[in-house]
Amino acid sequence: MRSKKAWMAAIAAPMMIVVALLSAGFTGVKANAQQAPGKAVEIKIDNFSFAPGTLTVAAGTTVTWTNQDDIPHTAVSTDGVFKSKVMDTDEKFSYTFTKPGTFPYFCSIHPKMTGTIVVQ
Repeated sequence: MRSKKAWMAAIAAPMMIVVALLSAGFTGVKANAQQAPGKAVEIKIDNFSFAPGTLTVAAGTTVTWTNQDDIPHTAVSTDGVFKSKVMDTDEKFSYTFTKPGTFPYFCSIHPKMTGTIVVQ
């Protein structure tokens, strides 16, 4: 059996890494991690881009796009599954993904703005 001192030493280094990543605002794992069904996830629209650009979620997840840019944008799937209205600054659009698949989308006002939702 480990002593209390040995146990503390064994967990100190991994804990310091976690604290450092959280302090630095690290969110990369969350952005591409599979989300639990029914959970809400947000995509930010800013500086002519969708963030995250690719998002993997579980079926049943609601995705909300929020326009944080100073100009209007849309979120429109290339296969017609969802289509937002034109969103001005701070406006939102939500869609619940019920079936697995890959759903590429774009801004119909600025077609070079693209993103992808992967539903598992």
